[in-house]
Amino acid sequence: MSFYLVLFVIIFIILPGLKIVQQYQKGVVFRLGKLLGTRSAGLNWIIPYIDHMRKVDMRIVTLPIPPQKIITKDNVSVDVSAVAYYQIVDAEKSIISIENVMSAINQIAQTTMRNIVGKFQLDEILSERETINKEIRAVLDTHTEAWGVVISVVEIKDIELPENMQRAMAKQAEAEREKRAKIIAAEGELASAEKLSQAADIMLAHPITLQLRNLQTMAEISVEKNSTIIFPAQFMSTVADVKKFIESETKAVK
Repeated sequence: MSFYLVLFVIIFIILPGLKIVQQYQKGVVFRLGKLLGTRSAGLNWIIPYIDHMRKVDMRIVTLPIPPQKIITKDNVSVDVSAVAYYQIVDAEKSIISIENVMSAINQIAQTTMRNIVGKFQLDEILSERETINKEIRAVLDTHTEAWGVVISVVEIKDIELPENMQRAMAKQAEAEREKRAKIIAAEGELASAEKLSQAADIMLAHPITLQLRNLQTMAEISVEKNSTIIFPAQFMSTVADVKKFIESETKAVK
């Protein structure tokens, strides 16, 4: 009789009360519907039929936020998708305070993203993602703190623009590049004009330099054997001026 009693106790009392909690989990125990406490990782025993254990995953969870159609501050319709990372830090609150914590975070994340992104203009959304991510995370934290959840990261993953807006932005970028190219060309022309002005001042002060420049130009042209060299009308005066210059320099040396 005692054998059957022991067997009955093992099968219907001891074995049903054994619960294994994984390293990344915590077990929340309820006794007759009332919160009793939490159990850590390992083998735990609860009173069967009286106690009930719910296991809570304490790892960081990746939550994709599906694309949301949002109207920006400057009335542009965009589809924005994001991803959030959250972690349960209080197992008891995550069960008692809310029915389904993942569904709740998903819904509040979608609503928050629409509200925050809608306050920015399109250019700000494209250039200030970090600021938008921080604002969304701050708002989510205020809601999830009461659920025993911490939002670690929120990142905007993709921004999809209408085709007409993409074409307009492509034209704007092309016009901007053309503008920069023209500015650079104009700056080059200005620098060239300044150098030519300086060269003209030097030639005005020393007329012989202009004649020497003519001779140098003809020497450069003569390198091409099939070129036709046209001698300017003042070439003979140039030669005479050069000859006089050389004679004056020679006398000065003597």
